[in-house]
Amino acid sequence: MKSAVNSKIQCPVTYTMSVIGGKWKPIILYLISQNVNRFGVLQRNINGLSKQMLTKQLRELEADSILERVIYPEIPPRVEYFITPKGESLFPIIQSMKEWGRTYVD
Repeated sequence: MKSAVNSKIQCPVTYTMSVIGGKWKPIILYLISQNVNRFGVLQRNINGLSKQMLTKQLRELEADSILERVIYPEIPPRVEYFITPKGESLFPIIQSMKEWGRTYVD
């Protein structure tokens, strides 16, 4: 029999929420899917998101192989974020969230 702690770690919903859960990650993923993929543009398009939190969220998504960061050798350096194939597999979830929100937003 699995322990309660072990079953929580292996729960698919818990795992999914650990990857894309929280206030900002779904919004970040949606914007990047719409070609809003530069740090400054992301920050300007998400009200209430600090630079530090955006950096943290982007790093977590990159660590989970959801995003890829590309640094272009220019002066000043240009950094863009792209959705990986693993990240693209999340689009049906993000799309469902968008549709649900459209249905119930006041």
